[in-house]
Amino acid sequence: MADLRPESEPLLSGARGGSGRDCPADSAACRSVRGGPGARSRRDLCFDQAAVFIEDAIQYRSINHRMDARSMGLYRLYYSNTSQWILSFTIFLILFLAFIETPSSLTSTADVRYRSAPWDPPCGLTESVEVLCLLVFAADVSVKSYLVGWAQFRMNLWLLAYLAVLVVSLMDWIVSLSLVCQEPLRIRRLLRPFFLMQNSSLMKKTLKCIRSSLPEMASVLLLLLVHLCVFTMFGMLLFTGKKQGDGQDRERLMYFHNLPEALTSLLVLLTTTNNPDVMTPAYSKNRAYAIFFIVFTLIGSLFLMNLLTAIIYNQFRGYLMKSLQTSLFRRRLGARAAYEVLSSMRAEGEAHSQEVGVKPQDFLRVLQKVQLDSSHKQAIMEKVRSYGGDLLSADEFQKLFNEFDKRVIKEPPPRPEYLSPFLRSAQFLFSHRYFDYLGNLIALGNLLSISVFLVVDADVLPEDRDDFVLGILNCVFILYYLLELLLKVFALGLPGYLASSSNVFDGLLTVVLLVLEISTLAVYRFPHPGWKPEMLGLLSLWDMARLVNMLIVFRFLRIIPSMKNSSGEKKPRTSEPSLRGQLMAVVASTILDLIRNMRAFGGILVVVYYIFAIMGINLFRGVIVAPGNGSLAPDNSSATCGSFEQLEYWANNFDDFAAALITLWNVMVVNNWQVFLDAYRRYSGPWSKIYFVLWWLVSSVIWVNLFLALILENFLHKWDRRSHLQSLAGDPDTTYQGRVELLFRDVLEEPAEEELMEKLSHHPHLPLCR
Repeated sequence: MADLRPESEPLLSGARGGSGRDCPADSAACRSVRGGPGARSRRDLCFDQAAVFIEDAIQYRSINHRMDARSMGLYRLYYSNTSQWILSFTIFLILFLAFIETPSSLTSTADVRYRSAPWDPPCGLTESVEVLCLLVFAADVSVKSYLVGWAQFRMNLWLLAYLAVLVVSLMDWIVSLSLVCQEPLRIRRLLRPFFLMQNSSLMKKTLKCIRSSLPEMASVLLLLLVHLCVFTMFGMLLFTGKKQGDGQDRERLMYFHNLPEALTSLLVLLTTTNNPDVMTPAYSKNRAYAIFFIVFTLIGSLFLMNLLTAIIYNQFRGYLMKSLQTSLFRRRLGARAAYEVLSSMRAEGEAHSQEVGVKPQDFLRVLQKVQLDSSHKQAIMEKVRSYGGDLLSADEFQKLFNEFDKRVIKEPPPRPEYLSPFLRSAQFLFSHRYFDYLGNLIALGNLLSISVFLVVDADVLPEDRDDFVLGILNCVFILYYLLELLLKVFALGLPGYLASSSNVFDGLLTVVLLVLEISTLAVYRFPHPGWKPEMLGLLSLWDMARLVNMLIVFRFLRIIPSMKNSSGEKKPRTSEPSLRGQLMAVVASTILDLIRNMRAFGGILVVVYYIFAIMGINLFRGVIVAPGNGSLAPDNSSATCGSFEQLEYWANNFDDFAAALITLWNVMVVNNWQVFLDAYRRYSGPWSKIYFVLWWLVSSVIWVNLFLALILENFLHKWDRRSHLQSLAGDPDTTYQGRVELLFRDVLEEPAEEELMEKLSHHPHLPLCR
């Protein structure tokens, strides 16, 4: 599978003084580039190697891959934006097929009483798209295997699993076509989320942390199980129901009829969903029975469940820190490899110089080859030029990589220059932040006016409403938004206005509102007393304008970045208001960083949802049947109060992928999840409880607690005084991108130089000679 030929060019092969291995006399070296026909190509190869190492360091990638010229070209092509976009789109496409495949989700409703027959794609349609995706994945694993080499491929469990999943998927695809798409089970649908996991290093790290935390979680879960079993036995002995019709008998019949029912009742009580319903029959008979349920809840919900949260947080934090320590080592290793390549590139007259370092001009030349946004490139170039013409030491070279993590604030385009003093004053006024505050205040008035009229007109029939006042107010607000747009363009210039994403959003929203308002006036004329725009279709034009108007609320999201930026302000002394402002800034910053870092945690949730949804379709498809269609379900009028049928939960089923996702979401929220347990027990059997309890453990217990751990760690990290007042370079005014890899940067240990050099000396493709 992999090319086993040796690389044409080694990484380094010259002695720079000191002890270590001696390089072969005939090895090609970057350290002393002499004149000759091959000198320029050898020098370019060294520049390309350094550029690849820098890209690996920036992205926290492993450097253990082929480094010859042809392989580096393939490597950079693979990690280009276009290739990665194609791979990401392919992953999205194969996951999205679940909505179209049989059973299709292409119906207007999931309610079994009203759902029409779904459209089923002909055999071969979705299978053709699927095989194209599998071919892309086959090319992906082939390229990865070639780049890392056969020896590394055999030791990489993720690549071996990738190949195994592809083989199983292709075999299952062949079986589907041979059975004309009538097979009862498609194994490959359960394997599709693997393609999403293997493409994300952060998801791999998160999954590894979860796996490492499972033993500690299992100890508390075992305590929970013992707690449930003990109180189940107590409950069955306590509620024997000796007298017919008393509170004990009703308690036994409803919640403690047998062992499975008693376990289920107390498990649901652990989530407090059926409290106080579960204790009401017995408590109505005797106050003392409340002690049983209160003690159970105190031990289970308030102690053991919170203990589980604490353990998950502590263990996950520890394993995540170890994983991020590995990421830091990868960055330092890639940076050191690039440094060794560049520092060995010296002219013939400098080959025997004792001075060691990287020429700034060489680093700047390599930087032009690196795939990096222009703003970071410019910032790093300025940092390098600040060192002058001196050689960069290893420590200075490593510090340059801190610039990759800094948040670069782009300079706004120059504003128009006006000669008139009046126009300059107007420009200053309309570009001031207080003008934005005025716009937010006007938008708040717009929302309040809409809300007031919605409350006032709630009990008024549509034909009796008078929208005259609201129509006038809408015209006024939209005219103000248009005026605000024009004044900002006047003050900032069109490039300066478009440079701000909030201005772009406000402008688009204003244009949409203006078009809708003009259309409304053209159809219904100008508002007048008794003005009532008629309903045309699903919504009248006037209703559409009011709905779009609610999007103005997003203008207030601009407050969050401004609050976040205020956290970096220096204050001469700490006061009560400043502490409150700092707390708001930390909260706002935490929210923004969580949104940026939700890819890994959100990806894990997508994987879990996908697998359980496919399992639910295979297990419970068609078990929920509406009354009157051969169903054993009672009519709604005769159904038990609080049951699946009485609550009309008919849309919560597993008849298609979209319906399964919504059902799993409703169970994850654990509100009324005992209704789902009871319904699927009656319709499919008692074994169905295992599926729903497993889903509760994975989603509500493990994933929600992991998400809570991420929020806590992010907040505590930002609240730490060192995190606020000191940056990685010691500049308190410097802000860094909110990446997961930077979460513990201030407490991670820097790798020792000996450790880095030892690792580089064992590079599988480019041995480092010292």
